[in-house]
Amino acid sequence: MKPLICELGMGADVHGHDYTKAALRGISDAIRHSSLTLFYTFGHPSGMRVEVTVGVPEPALVDVAAVAAALPFGTVEVTVVAGGLDDRGMGGAEDITLAAVAVKAWYDTSGHPFRPAGRPIPR
Repeated sequence: MKPLICELGMGADVHGHDYTKAALRGISDAIRHSSLTLFYTFGHPSGMRVEVTVGVPEPALVDVAAVAAALPFGTVEVTVVAGGLDDRGMGGAEDITLAAVAVKAWYDTSGHPFRPAGRPIPR
């Protein structure tokens, strides 16, 4: 497996401190920056491995299964770590929660003409 894509996203829940909602919005933000056409070149994108890292202030409050289900293809692994931001200055219900998200996609490129950096392409 070779890492082919790494995208970053940020998601916010502006009412209610829903860490899962913020994480899902971060996933959406990250994957909207990428096109999966590269994976169709090698075969169906279901063959990719996807690693998701979510940073929120309260990691235990994220629904990991819901986050994994938000990815359209591949075998998904989700790790939730302490990070993100709780902005508690808006008076309670109006406080804001931010999630930082990284999405990495890995794919088996063996048997394909694609070469990792540093290796010449045969002519």
